[in-house]
Amino acid sequence: MHTVVVGTAGVTASDVLAVARGGARIELSDDAVAALAAARGIVDALAAKPDPVYGVSTGFGALATRHISPELRAQLQRNIVRSHAAGMGPRVEREVVRALMFLRLKTVCSGHTGVRPEVAQTMADVLNAGITPVVHEYGSLGCSGDLAPLSHCALTLMGEGDAEGPDGTVRPAGELLAAHGITPVELREKEGLALLNGTDGMLGMLIMALADLDTLYKSADITAALTMEALLGTDKVLAPELHAIRPHPGQAASAANMAAVLKGSGLTGHHQDDAPRVQDAYSVRCAPQVAGAGRDTMAHAGLVAERELAAAVDNPVVLPDGRVESNGNFHGAPVAYVLDFLAVAAADLGSITERRTDRLLDKNRSHGLPPFLADDAGVDSGLMIAQYTQAALVSELKRLAVPASADSIPSSAMQEDHVSMGWSAARKLRTAVDNLARVIAVELYAATRAIQLREGLTPAPASQAVIDAVRAAGVEGPGPDRYLAPDLAAADAFVRAGHLVAAAETVTGPLR
Repeated sequence: MHTVVVGTAGVTASDVLAVARGGARIELSDDAVAALAAARGIVDALAAKPDPVYGVSTGFGALATRHISPELRAQLQRNIVRSHAAGMGPRVEREVVRALMFLRLKTVCSGHTGVRPEVAQTMADVLNAGITPVVHEYGSLGCSGDLAPLSHCALTLMGEGDAEGPDGTVRPAGELLAAHGITPVELREKEGLALLNGTDGMLGMLIMALADLDTLYKSADITAALTMEALLGTDKVLAPELHAIRPHPGQAASAANMAAVLKGSGLTGHHQDDAPRVQDAYSVRCAPQVAGAGRDTMAHAGLVAERELAAAVDNPVVLPDGRVESNGNFHGAPVAYVLDFLAVAAADLGSITERRTDRLLDKNRSHGLPPFLADDAGVDSGLMIAQYTQAALVSELKRLAVPASADSIPSSAMQEDHVSMGWSAARKLRTAVDNLARVIAVELYAATRAIQLREGLTPAPASQAVIDAVRAAGVEGPGPDRYLAPDLAAADAFVRAGHLVAAAETVTGPLR
């Protein structure tokens, strides 16, 4: 099994995906263990002094004015975990919880938190055992960290609350730890707070969304090319010299992908033989510009994620010179903004995709295709309601594009009076990504059928490879009306698993 070694310098997006989705094992590097011990020594020295230090010998948040005596500090750390484990609503996905815990471990291992090495090792042991704390949908405002979600994870380390075992059964966390030979931690000064103060949930969801969107943007380039082909459109608009004079890199990449898919097509430009069109509709002609803008937004989001992966987010933090200082680095604004940006881009990509699908189904705009791509229009309805479903998904995408990060709501007796709502931005982006895959799947279903209805014309080799692969995956081609939901579900699975991209790349080589 793949092993990820966590050191002091952060982790990569690939590491997060390997742990969250691939079940990779985790090891702590020697330098991480040394840094943990050194930082802990600083915290222990401060704890022995009479002067109050936030998070070490004081209360938290609006209660930070109270000095906590030494005999109450272990109770203080337990209490912050218990009281902050106040999430509600449905459980979040296992991969999200694993990413959340792994990213908190990443910060702990930076040597800036003051957590003991044995606590970090227990975090790794829980992940390696396949134990997943029960974390709920609601409880984070994206400031002072993803507090409730991280608290539910810390509760499991203490042997309290509920968690899911590797067999998928939810049991008391204490039972699961005992079954795997893991001793619950007894938290000491600052450790409870250090386990809760991070942007880890929103960052983990950002990294997974970027991975999924990378596949979906390539998929959208492919389906846009298929639709252009089915509509007998002109691929001249994809010429690299046209995109070079507006040098957005995402636009150039999308245009190059579409051109690669369409290479050798016997359909593109065919309309010029008998019914010349000066230019195609925006949804076809401007596909690279819209998808390209989304790609550039992803590039910016990836840069933010890379910076956050290298960060040590905690409050207070242990600095190399031995100071322990309060700060505001837990504020999720940088991550929250890009999560919202991506939801906007996903909504627009879904919108232009749906417009192309509608054009394929409308006999007045499809340049000779049967109404709704039906076998016997009137007797058959064809893909009429498949487009309804796609339209409903796009409408939902537009609602999900409303930014969460613009909606700060104060908390903690006005101590935490401006928050990022980054967790909420991440949760809605996950829904948007799921819906975008479905929208692209409907275009794939319509475009492949439409191409097959262009009898006597030969599609591009890459297009034919896609048609062959999607039919082999159980998505049926043209014919009389049938139960459509299974076909659409199969097309959706084909897209989100990356099979659409893989099929095209058997001809085109790696797409950009």
